Amino acid sequence: MVMGEVEISKMSSIWYGTVIRGDVALIKIGEKVNIQDNCVLHSEHNLILSIGDNTTIGHGAIIHGCEIKGDAIIGMGSILLNNSIISKNVIIGAGSLVTEGKFVPEGELWMGRPAKFIRKLTTTEIENIKNSAESYYEIAIVHKGEKND
Repeated sequence: MVMGEVEISKMSSIWYGTVIRGDVALIKIGEKVNIQDNCVLHSEHNLILSIGDNTTIGHGAIIHGCEIKGDAIIGMGSILLNNSIISKNVIIGAGSLVTEGKFVPEGELWMGRPAKFIRKLTTTEIENIKNSAESYYEIAIVHKGEKND
């Protein structure tokens, strides 16, 4: 379900059971973003939620009032809270909690509850971020072409 003030750019996909509530503030979703099954995106009054290009949001994630710069993977079941900022080329490990106001620098892996810096990403891992976005774009094309008779 998508409601309220929500901007979704081209080549992005919203998967089954996801709720995107732009009822109290704008939600901006960049190009080639995939928001997988059963995610919740919401914000606070006057606090834009922004997701940059080539971002993968894993199943069951809760994304609330934050900024994801782009080229990121947010692992399954992760929670990102208000005013957190996720820089480019970042992986947030599955089940992590990024607390309110936390800044995650470019090119890093963060994991845990609360999420903490684990290590710098390898070149291969950074390439895999874009590959993930591309892969889900291709899967979305297949799903769009399916007919439910």
